[in-house]
Amino acid sequence: MDINESVVSKDSTVANEQIVANMSQIDRREWWLWSSAISVMILLAVGIVSFASPVLLSDLDNFHAFFINHAVWGLFGIVLLFNGYIVYEQIQINRIRQEYADNLYQMAVLDPVTNMFNRRYIMQRLEQEIARSQRYGGPLTVMAIDLDCFKQINDEYGHAVGDYILKIFGEQLKRATRGSDVAARYGGDEFLAVLPDCNSEQIWNVLNRLNGILVKTAQSKIDIRYSAGWTDYVPGESLSDLLKRADDILYANKRSPSQLHISSIVTE
Repeated sequence: MDINESVVSKDSTVANEQIVANMSQIDRREWWLWSSAISVMILLAVGIVSFASPVLLSDLDNFHAFFINHAVWGLFGIVLLFNGYIVYEQIQINRIRQEYADNLYQMAVLDPVTNMFNRRYIMQRLEQEIARSQRYGGPLTVMAIDLDCFKQINDEYGHAVGDYILKIFGEQLKRATRGSDVAARYGGDEFLAVLPDCNSEQIWNVLNRLNGILVKTAQSKIDIRYSAGWTDYVPGESLSDLLKRADDILYANKRSPSQLHISSIVTE
């Protein structure tokens, strides 16, 4: 893993805050715009009625009185319809804006291949969990996972199969973790899980749930092997130091003769 977490996290935090601030500003300005338009239309309608009332009360023949009366009410009806149209358009704009915000959120925090949280989100979440651990003294575990021989799989079976393997493994990883945990694709064939208040038994439960993924490709079965390394947060250490320790343990397990490799069969 690359150790650029603090920079990525700060940049993403600033970007997210800027997006929220811009959308709030748009909301305020748009609210004032449409409120002013509706107020003007209402005042116009009141003005038409007030100015026309003396004419309506004057001594006119029936034809002209009938014509003026209907003209005034026609204008008033048009104003009301216009106000209704403004309200309708405002509702549609709000709906479109909400859809845009939802799509923007998904683009910002979700990995498009696995539909897991991405690196940006997991860094923000990890910073929050570190702050919570410092405040309340609870344990915090970080688990780094790396798929073995993934490049060979891409070379032999193609990137479509490789992406499918990432997706299946990511889905299983999400199911293996608890509701209070968060798992993400960190980049390439690397995954990261943040496990608050987690003991060693629960860690092995996560790893055991990652076993036995039995799926088939059209051509053959693929034996997927992965390595894992985890470590607990030490009070006072930085986010980058924590991730580096987890990363070092992961690659030590990869190189060790008794390395922690767990195998599963992934099929399509």
